[in-house]
Amino acid sequence: MSDALRHECGIALLQLKTPQEQVEQQFGSKFGLRKMYLLLEKMHNRGQDGAGLASLNLNAPPGYPRLDRVRSDARQPILDLFRQIEREQEQVTGSVRPFDGQLFLGHVRYGTFGRYGVEACHPFLRDNNWPSRMLAVAGNFNLTNTPELFQHLLDLGQHPKQMADTVTVMERIGHFLDEEVERCYEVLKGAGVQDKAAISKAMEEVLDLTPVLRQAFKKFDGGYVMGGFNGQGQAFVVRDPAGIRPAWMYENQHLVVVASERAVIQTVFDAPLDEVKELNPGQGLLLSPGKASRRVEVLPPLPKKSCSFERIYFSRGTDQDIYRERKALGALLTQDVLEAIEGDLEHTVFSFIPNTAELAFYGLVKGLEEQMQQRALEALRQKASWDAQSVEQLFKQKPRVEKVAVKDVKARTFITSDAHRSDMVQHVYDITYGSIRSGEDKLVILDDSIVRGTTLKESILKMLSRLNPKALVVVSSAPQIRYPDCYGIDMARLNDLAAFRAAVSCLVKQGKVGLMEALYEEVVAAIAENRDGEKNYVQSLYAAVSDVNILEEMAKMLKPEELSCPLRFVFQRVEHLHLACPEHRGDWYFSGDYPTRGGNRFVNQAFVHFMEGSDGRSYQ
Repeated sequence: MSDALRHECGIALLQLKTPQEQVEQQFGSKFGLRKMYLLLEKMHNRGQDGAGLASLNLNAPPGYPRLDRVRSDARQPILDLFRQIEREQEQVTGSVRPFDGQLFLGHVRYGTFGRYGVEACHPFLRDNNWPSRMLAVAGNFNLTNTPELFQHLLDLGQHPKQMADTVTVMERIGHFLDEEVERCYEVLKGAGVQDKAAISKAMEEVLDLTPVLRQAFKKFDGGYVMGGFNGQGQAFVVRDPAGIRPAWMYENQHLVVVASERAVIQTVFDAPLDEVKELNPGQGLLLSPGKASRRVEVLPPLPKKSCSFERIYFSRGTDQDIYRERKALGALLTQDVLEAIEGDLEHTVFSFIPNTAELAFYGLVKGLEEQMQQRALEALRQKASWDAQSVEQLFKQKPRVEKVAVKDVKARTFITSDAHRSDMVQHVYDITYGSIRSGEDKLVILDDSIVRGTTLKESILKMLSRLNPKALVVVSSAPQIRYPDCYGIDMARLNDLAAFRAAVSCLVKQGKVGLMEALYEEVVAAIAENRDGEKNYVQSLYAAVSDVNILEEMAKMLKPEELSCPLRFVFQRVEHLHLACPEHRGDWYFSGDYPTRGGNRFVNQAFVHFMEGSDGRSYQ
């Protein structure tokens, strides 16, 4: 991806079902820690700002902590995390070592907004001497209604230390956990259990997290997978009702594991593909020591809108289905690319923006090869006789593929001047000189998505201009990103999006500024009357501009002065996206069809911010 997107986050929860001594005897020492290290390391693509790990030791005697936690925001946070754990274990002389647990909760973080630093890293703890009230929580989530949730905590009489979704999530779950613990306490007392220590022990059997989760999650609006556990070893993972964020699980006789990516579980546990199951939208997975895992409905499921960006970009391409889908995305671009180069395959070189567009590029090349084969067969049909050499030459024709763009190590510079910083940004990418015939060949370059267009204009296109192509076609395996995201991807402002800026420019040039002003008044009125969650008003703005005009305007906006040849853009079609990724139909950033009311409120508020010239964000 030329414009790097930040996306939060990845989680992993591991429960060892059999006694730790038995597990370590069979699989070696520190089995749980070793597996958690691999799970987090295999998901480092999902978060490099920080990492955290919590471990629960149910065998810890009084005087020793049951719950251990470590977090890091070091340059290599996962490695630093486990080095800290090693140091802690080496300093202990007794039999109870930290992080020798039966239950683990890990997290890797990309901070899309707000705080950075170790205090912003998950898991978060709500400590308590009563094991039933102790709570650790981590998640891959963004909520659209944090202020509303914050106000609810105030209405309960709490005094949250800050208005952040992590704080509101923790305190909301903790509040209903406390209520359920108190209810169970009264039930046990009513049943004749008077000894408080006995009540605490009996709580392990009677406490059920299902009502806790149903109460806590019913007001959450957003995309999320949240996991956690209390001090008794009762653990949970909950997925949002639209299935926006991903969650996969695997269970065998020794363990249960949940992670954000299926291929990660397959690799770390050598798990068969058909045994790694998806957690359904609105569903919760509940785990308890010595009991079978349970799936319960926490919230009624909505139409499934799993994030398609997971398939296009975020998740690792080692997953069997993602690998196939990314190649299909490339293949489905074939006809539009051929049209853009006017069918001239002989004088066109094809390449891609490294590294995440590589799989889609394979698909595009395969599609081009099939087209060339069809052309050869058609030529054979049209000519009565062929000599062997001509036929051989005909079928030897292949697309001209070169590695034109090369991603260099990013130059981290002390230079603060915008002008000079822009000069440094140019060198994020380099080119392979001589890979095309100067002034003769067209160049088609494939990217997996185009968001802001900044790196494309300031770095990639400037570099490619040195090759002096006859024409340049930039192809995106994703559709145009027309709307911002509020469910976990760092796309919060409309004006950051190249497609939106192009659409606005078209409206201005066509004398339709009044349409935007009228839309602004309509949105402001809808917000005042609390109707802004009913629909996405910004969709009407795009309806007033043709796709062709947007593409032409985008080419004008993103074309650097150094590029003298014609520039053209080709984007994936939304209907083709759904053909390639039929099970992941979350496309709100392309179509504007947000799966929750909070999404509509968010995009409408983003439009108000744009019209008012505010740099504010529409969610916290």
